[in-house]
Amino acid sequence: MPQGFPAERFSIAAVAPKQSAALIRFGQTPDLDPTIHELVALRASQLNGCAFCIDMHWLDARAGGEEEARLYGLDAWRESPLYDERERAALAICEAVTQIDRAGVPDDVWATARAHFEELELAQLLCAIAATNTWNRLQIATRAFPGHYAPAATAGAER
Repeated sequence: MPQGFPAERFSIAAVAPKQSAALIRFGQTPDLDPTIHELVALRASQLNGCAFCIDMHWLDARAGGEEEARLYGLDAWRESPLYDERERAALAICEAVTQIDRAGVPDDVWATARAHFEELELAQLLCAIAATNTWNRLQIATRAFPGHYAPAATAGAER
């Protein structure tokens, strides 16, 4: 388990390593396309205003081969031709879950996601979104500092 990253208050991973490890396991998505996972993780982090997580997911996406244009255009994905229908379905459900209200996820958003994802993939997509939203809240609450993260491919044993 990593020692955590610098934060103004404390590093949640350093102080609560068992809970952090459990949240990491919860958010793992072996049956979900890694590109979709990174897009929704980045989009949820944008919506929540988590600077640490935006930095981390941007770097992870770039390390995974994602194009810059798709990343800097992500906040306007509805207007952009750079995302396919499956990615759009994932981003729509990501936004609905991240900004959920008492009405829940709209039926049309759910139906579109179901049309593009098998049940196991959709379950993992929902878990990935929920885990990202939880990490966002933890990193915002502890005031984690962006700029100290390196993707696993370049971070060595850090991750």
